[in-house]
Amino acid sequence: MVPDQRIHEHPAATAEWLRAARAARALSVATLAWLAVESTLGLAAGLSAHSVALIGWGLSAFAEAAASLIVVWRFTGARTLSPNAESTARRAVAVSFWLLAPYLVVHVAHDLDAGHRATPTVLGIVVTTVSLVSMPVLGLVKRRLGTRLASAATSGEGTQNLICAAMAAGVLAGLWLNTLGWWWADPVMAVALAAVAVREGARAWRGHACCH
Repeated sequence: MVPDQRIHEHPAATAEWLRAARAARALSVATLAWLAVESTLGLAAGLSAHSVALIGWGLSAFAEAAASLIVVWRFTGARTLSPNAESTARRAVAVSFWLLAPYLVVHVAHDLDAGHRATPTVLGIVVTTVSLVSMPVLGLVKRRLGTRLASAATSGEGTQNLICAAMAAGVLAGLWLNTLGWWWADPVMAVALAAVAVREGARAWRGHACCH
């Protein structure tokens, strides 16, 4: 089947729809580049500060990267017009939400047992602040594209970016509260984020897009 025929048979594949698909793929590629930096700096700062939430936030970049790779895969080549590819991508994005939760819970338990306490670092504050500012914009744009494309996978990736921003806010709050002696704020935030990841994974699996 030639490309023009395939597009003609795909009811959603107007020229505008295809432009949106290309935009979704381009944003996912750009996200991958930033996440490589974010995860490296976040993990370095988290390990230095003994911050479970900051380490978890740095590791969440790998789950986000998985979602971005899935969207790039979804809108590449013949898969762009494949409803089966969308279904596969949607469920794969759901799994990417679930990758983070077990680590966070186990790491919280380990650090509490070892008596580790989070301490603020300049690097951690800077990198989380950048994500707090940039990720909401990126996430909202992807969610709008997901709606235009009828792509739960794209919306799910946008949700990952929004959760990243929420995690950054939580990490910053946890580090600040720790300076006031509220050392438990950091592990509590990490466990709460694990619960959010599980919930959003379930919604993505069912094809529901959250709009928190």
